Amino acid sequence: MLSPLVLVLAWQLASATGALPERLLASPITIVHTTGELLGAGTLQEAVAVSLGRATTGFAVGAALGIGLAVLAGLSTVGEYVVDPPMQMLRTVPFYGLIPLLILWFGIGELPKVVLVAFGAAIPLYLNTFAGIRGVDGKLAELARVQRLSRLALLGHIVLPGALPQTLVGLRQSLGVAWLALIVAEQVNADAGLGFLINDAREFLRTDVIVVGLLVYCVLGLLTDALVRLIERKALAWRRGFLGQ
Repeated sequence: MLSPLVLVLAWQLASATGALPERLLASPITIVHTTGELLGAGTLQEAVAVSLGRATTGFAVGAALGIGLAVLAGLSTVGEYVVDPPMQMLRTVPFYGLIPLLILWFGIGELPKVVLVAFGAAIPLYLNTFAGIRGVDGKLAELARVQRLSRLALLGHIVLPGALPQTLVGLRQSLGVAWLALIVAEQVNADAGLGFLINDAREFLRTDVIVVGLLVYCVLGLLTDALVRLIERKALAWRRGFLGQ
């Protein structure tokens, strides 16, 4: 905790002495004051609610697609040949490269933003879940065949539990990428949300509001990561080695 405190103090000192002009970066005190103003006016809460709605919807769609495609590719050689090559190609596509197409296909409303977040969330979950499924002990699958387990029982009792640690790794990665995708999405034709707040502040050179928006993005990312860590510890309590306990 010492190094961030020193950094903030140095930042405030540079602002107070004029070494760091307000037009380039607002001082910490100014940012705290601006945060209070935005909270008092309800502007920040409204922006956070809109961004959270986009992130939640996009992540839910992306997670369902990523895990579903991973199961399809992981359980079938034909599925792998059909699904895996396109997914491997899509993971190299930058977010900004998709924006023109998404605008042409879906317009400039909420849908392209949600689709971009879903795209960002789906890829890491697919890659990790697919790797987790393919990493399940083959002896367990052989035992399931000997016991004449149905395909659904094999999936529910052996494949998915065996792939769970890797899937949770993908979940953490996909949440991080989803927030990055949201930041990119909200920079284009947004009329509400944190991205709109930041862009509007940029027009008026309000670096204090810009920093507040960026800090809120960071806090939301940290909170969702902490939530996944908690889920990971609860779901994998039986794998203490995996949790480093």
